[in-house]
Amino acid sequence: MASPRIRTLFIEAVTVALVVLAVGVLVMFIMDPNRFQHHSVVVFQDSAPSAQDTPETATGAVSYANAVAKAAPAVVNVFSTKVITQRPHPFMDDPFFRRFFGEDPQSAPGKRLENSLGSGVIVSQNGYILTNNHVIAGADEIRVALSDGRNIEAKVVGTDPETDLAVLKINYDHLPTAVIGRSENLRVGDVVLAIGNPFGVGQTVTQGIVSATGRSQLGISTFENFIQTDAAINPGNSGGALIDPGGHLIGVNTAIFTQSGGSQGIGFAIPSTLAKGIMQQIIENGRVIRGWLGIDAQDISPALADSFNLRDTHGAIVAGVVNGGPGEKAGIRSGDIITHINGARIVDARDILIKIAAMRPGTDVELKVIHNGKLISVKAQVGQRPRRRAES
Repeated sequence: MASPRIRTLFIEAVTVALVVLAVGVLVMFIMDPNRFQHHSVVVFQDSAPSAQDTPETATGAVSYANAVAKAAPAVVNVFSTKVITQRPHPFMDDPFFRRFFGEDPQSAPGKRLENSLGSGVIVSQNGYILTNNHVIAGADEIRVALSDGRNIEAKVVGTDPETDLAVLKINYDHLPTAVIGRSENLRVGDVVLAIGNPFGVGQTVTQGIVSATGRSQLGISTFENFIQTDAAINPGNSGGALIDPGGHLIGVNTAIFTQSGGSQGIGFAIPSTLAKGIMQQIIENGRVIRGWLGIDAQDISPALADSFNLRDTHGAIVAGVVNGGPGEKAGIRSGDIITHINGARIVDARDILIKIAAMRPGTDVELKVIHNGKLISVKAQVGQRPRRRAES
């Protein structure tokens, strides 16, 4: 059995060892505090993440509430009313049938009201509203409902069926207005929001991306340069706003591609830059003034290119010429092939239409034309494109 003296020395030795160990651990911790952290520990954060931790899209924050708050008050509901005269059945015009069936009061000409619903965007403090022509075409009365509940009669300033745009005006103070953005800066993949009144349920916001730009040849209007988006657009959205994450107006919602009558993720909007130019012309002139050559052109198919001994299908064949028009005065004839306008190569017939329409009447233009197999230069003076019957 160990003596008391040995036990005391043992206890003192253990105590010293523990003290030395503790001091060593403390020194190591002070020099490198991360040495003793467990790397598998997950820290949960209950508060909102900091600004730098918030995920963002390419063009803005995840929440678009600020953009909607900025633009939505300027988006209005457009209600149009058209008086339709109902004619009696043609049989009732015959005296024999009237004598046989008697004079039916319901067979007399009657009238009924036809209502349509769309959207619009207030773009100036003067009360100018952009919308689609098809929303108000033929209307006898137009009223707009503001987001604050005000219901105001609107007047048509002018329309442009060839781009399906119309400008309305309301006389009221303290109007919310949309800030017009630059649609030419849009890129495929940019986030966009559509604001309108689909199916009359009330103001609705949908979100998507720019699916494509410069869409044309859809058969919607004469001059097409649409923004395509997968943001849900439905009947009643026509004339409403397409905005960017900053709340800027970058398009006027116009049409959808659908097989069911509802949104299928393919919607089209008129770019704001185009709409702004059309609106300014309507306000200044009451209509849009475009250039015109008075020719009817068609695309060159591979078969036609082969028959005309052309190297490719660029250019357009003149299929018809208006008597007394600028084209005929310049010597252009049916069968001629237009290859260049002012030195710029022509892609197809639509290219000619767009380039000439963009010129002011009275402008001199130089055309490269293949006439009777020879390439010649023709100078013409651009005329003014005639107004369409549906144009106000």
